[in-house]
Amino acid sequence: MIILNDGAVKQKIQRLAYQIAENNFEQDEIILAGINNNGYGFARLLEKKLKKIIDTQISIRRVRLNPANPLASEVVFEPKLDDLASKAVIIVDDVANTGRTIFYACKPLMDLLPSKIEVAVLVDRKHKQFPINVDYVGLSLATTLKENISVKILGVDEMEVHLD
Repeated sequence: MIILNDGAVKQKIQRLAYQIAENNFEQDEIILAGINNNGYGFARLLEKKLKKIIDTQISIRRVRLNPANPLASEVVFEPKLDDLASKAVIIVDDVANTGRTIFYACKPLMDLLPSKIEVAVLVDRKHKQFPINVDYVGLSLATTLKENISVKILGVDEMEVHLD
């Protein structure tokens, strides 16, 4: 079942970009750190909107980690983390479920001192098992554990979010 069609996804991205801009207008730079493929793709969409509405430097990073087993390999920021100290970092993902992936994506940032760390997701599910608070939410859903959310935002003509 489609829960967000292309128009609704675009509207959510626009609203989230305005919220991020409102809460970070005093920052010299905003870093959008997108997790894996869909998170990075979502971060790119936010970046495009943010550049139209705020006169702040927007940088983007890709965060690579294994969501199924985050301890199996190192969490990698591309490019490296060296310049993130004293900057606003927003971890971006398509769906937040238990909070585990976002929690481990923040691990490398603990060795730095960003000015703040926030989280933006397109869909937030209410199954948190880790101490993660989502600051920017496109759609909040109460689902069962057996239901699945699939987000189609990369390489498609029309973006969609499905509940299976």
